Amino acid sequence: MQHLEKFKELLSSPKKIAITTHQKPDADALGSSLALAFYLQKKGHQVQVITPTDYPKFLHWMHGNEQVIIFNEGKEKLSAQIMRDADIIFCLDFSVLNRINELGEIVRNAPGYKVLIDHHLEPEHFADFEYWDTGAAATAQLIYELIVMLGDRSYIDTAIGECIYAGIMTDTASFRHSNTTKRVHQISADLIEIGVETNRVQRLVYDTNTEARLRFLGWALSEKLIVLPEYRTAYFAISEQELNRFQSQTGDTEGLVNYGLSIEGIVLAALIMERDKTVRLSFRSVGDFSVNELSRKHFEGGGHKNAAGGKSDLSLQETVTKFLSLLPTYKDQLQTV
Repeated sequence: MQHLEKFKELLSSPKKIAITTHQKPDADALGSSLALAFYLQKKGHQVQVITPTDYPKFLHWMHGNEQVIIFNEGKEKLSAQIMRDADIIFCLDFSVLNRINELGEIVRNAPGYKVLIDHHLEPEHFADFEYWDTGAAATAQLIYELIVMLGDRSYIDTAIGECIYAGIMTDTASFRHSNTTKRVHQISADLIEIGVETNRVQRLVYDTNTEARLRFLGWALSEKLIVLPEYRTAYFAISEQELNRFQSQTGDTEGLVNYGLSIEGIVLAALIMERDKTVRLSFRSVGDFSVNELSRKHFEGGGHKNAAGGKSDLSLQETVTKFLSLLPTYKDQLQTV
């Protein structure tokens, strides 16, 4: 982080602090936010976590969940006031302000110090302080490292540790991705020593399904999976009407795109989904094929080299057509991975 000593001085007296993260927060986004919030509360600060949208019910077990303000659920004016009044605004697990929708301009125009903590590519550099490391497996890892750098490792208790572990666990796909470094295992071991029951966190995140979600996943795999061997690509395209058929809730499509990538020989997988009259895309890849570049260039998105997201102003079918029209351009790259 830039100017760590100045940052420590900033936190040396009680402050009003707001924490926000990207839309549809995942375990890393929410876990990072709540872990940081609880730590700062222990240090005597007044802290409020604000998310742009709701998030999956399988994350509601996290400590502090009940105090989270969800911006787009009638809390717009309250959220804006909190941001204006904040001495410090932490922006976690996103690198550009459009990832937090309408909150983006509110944060941009707020007078407080802005702190970015993130591990995604190509940040916007809107913050006064940055702790940005694309080599980190998760933003939750950076929260752990920050607390330790501030000399406060003793403040990490089981509740904070569970939130950090959930973020690391999910952003490494249960320690399967190449971002699972020696340091990741060292941090996880330290969290276990603190008292985190890793099997409990695994169960709460991965084994808390509704019957409707399981039936949706089975239907999607059976009816909506399209495989294009000539482009080493697999994709799903799912309409809002189809989601409604299964009473789909936020988080029900989590991980679906990874099934496409798990097919032998597949290099690129995509989930193209219509929800709330908006089309969003989720991309995954293996090897040197950069879905971050694909998403940034064609779908107003970004993320990591092998995991990225984007959006489209076109209809669902038009977005699918656009995606398919791009594949010949990338055929050589996909074939040589």
